[in-house]
Amino acid sequence: MPRAALAPTALFGAALLSAAALAPLAHAADKPAASAAAYKAPRTAFGQPDLSGHWTNATLTPMTRSPTVGGRSVYTEDEVKKMESAVAQEIEEGNEPTDPDAPVEAPKSPANVRPEFAAAGGDVGGYNRGWLDPGNHVMRVRGEPRTSLITTPNGLPPARKPGAPSGGGFRGGMGAFDHPEQRSLGERCILSFGRNAGPPMFPNGFYNNNYQILQTPDSVLIEVEMVHDLRVVRLNSKHRTDDVRPYMGDSIGWWEGDTLVVETTHIPQAQQFMGSWKNLKVTERFTRVGKQRLHYAFQVEDPTVWESAWGGEYEFSPMEKGVIYEYACHEGNYALPGILGGARQQEKEAAAAKSGAAPAASQP
Repeated sequence: MPRAALAPTALFGAALLSAAALAPLAHAADKPAASAAAYKAPRTAFGQPDLSGHWTNATLTPMTRSPTVGGRSVYTEDEVKKMESAVAQEIEEGNEPTDPDAPVEAPKSPANVRPEFAAAGGDVGGYNRGWLDPGNHVMRVRGEPRTSLITTPNGLPPARKPGAPSGGGFRGGMGAFDHPEQRSLGERCILSFGRNAGPPMFPNGFYNNNYQILQTPDSVLIEVEMVHDLRVVRLNSKHRTDDVRPYMGDSIGWWEGDTLVVETTHIPQAQQFMGSWKNLKVTERFTRVGKQRLHYAFQVEDPTVWESAWGGEYEFSPMEKGVIYEYACHEGNYALPGILGGARQQEKEAAAAKSGAAPAASQP
């Protein structure tokens, strides 16, 4: 059965497999090597370090560090146990049967639920925990339970240069409803909401944080389950010289020992990262550091936005089932026509109010 999802404005689509089926394998099964040189990655048939397989970056660790941890980059083991135990309880409560006759306006919410899930209410993403797979483990890097994926001293992006464009939001603003291209790529089912496809690549906090890596002598392909995107990294190549900007930018790669280095430029405005796109360069490093551990580090730089380069790191875990399913975003995607149709209705009502006539209902 294909996965189905509504656009994020409809408060996130539903993945049709349970979280348990796609949960990452525990890091504890693969202890960190004593040093980076202690583990030797297997080789492909053509001699490259083998990064291939099905991986997930779903995690409880946020991209930016919470002020509640007091600037620490690492959780205590007691904190980890408390967080992961709370999620186990959340899953158990969230998988309890739902009353089909309960009003959507006042759904029964588990006693233990994350604020972002509770905020979804009865909409997609706000029912039955089995439809979600946000991660149930704290991210460990070299065995350390990290408090953020960003590794700056405070776990936050650095200060922006005066006059640098702000990040986030839609290109046309939340109030831009004139035509579909003013809406986000995730809302239009072109790329994931969040930055699953990247670069840089981050979990989205809800589901489908899964990837498949395929290698050939001349390229590395990263299939992103959400929204079924395929990112192609050309090995030992050069960046394009025009200003054409593919959805995931222009990625070239090379090997530095056992590490795959990927450099991406030509990122489009619709995929801006914290306001940066035109002069943004993202450098990613993929290193197999254990049988069940794929280290991922990223660096972002844009001299028009930040004074210096900065970045972060995490470790992919293997998917337990090892398969990527179809993410059929547009099957049942009522959000986009609903959003545009709602805007047209508001325009009719405003015009009618101005003229004193009764507004006609918009057709879907």
